[in-house]
Amino acid sequence: MIYNEETALKVAEFLLKKKAVKLKPSEPFTWASGWKSPIYCDNRKTLSHPEVRTYIRQQFVKLIEDKIGTVDCIAGVATGGIAHGVLIAQDLGLPFIYVRSAPKGHGLGNLIEGDVPVGKTVLVVEDLVSTGGSSLTAVKALREAGCIVKHMVAVFDYDFQVKTDRFKEEKCELYSLSNYEFVIKKGLELDYVRAEDTDVLKSWRQAPHDWGK
Repeated sequence: MIYNEETALKVAEFLLKKKAVKLKPSEPFTWASGWKSPIYCDNRKTLSHPEVRTYIRQQFVKLIEDKIGTVDCIAGVATGGIAHGVLIAQDLGLPFIYVRSAPKGHGLGNLIEGDVPVGKTVLVVEDLVSTGGSSLTAVKALREAGCIVKHMVAVFDYDFQVKTDRFKEEKCELYSLSNYEFVIKKGLELDYVRAEDTDVLKSWRQAPHDWGK
């Protein structure tokens, strides 16, 4: 679910102008999963630009206050959600923890780093959500550790149907600052996308696993 249209368009503009999102319908990228894609998103680039990361932090805080309410702790998903999560936690004066993609291979073998707030409400922060698999793995890890997790926030969301189904099944509500639809819309407005490419871009999101084969 998008927080609001104004924010979605502004974040999409930042992502395009800072080249955090690249659109190449005629020269597809190959994701780690093997999927062919006309879009590549690297939201870590936003952290290099103070005006962008400040805007993203401010919008996350407004989103939390408007849509989610009181939480006890912020959890970032490694690695992209860590920096944004720290900024949010600092702004709200809340504890911060983060969830690894896999348990640490030495020492205590931690999967969650920081003081786990058992029995408390934790808000999960992601930079990017695609199919939702890795994001919801973090949610499950926090719940298994005794945390209450009802919501996740993300900078960007591809808005795949499989993602929507997975979050609904896990009873975790996702709010994103922007998504694929708004990047295409802003891309057309700023001439990052040609009108004749929109059908290709839309068809990819409908069946990404088969696209380009």
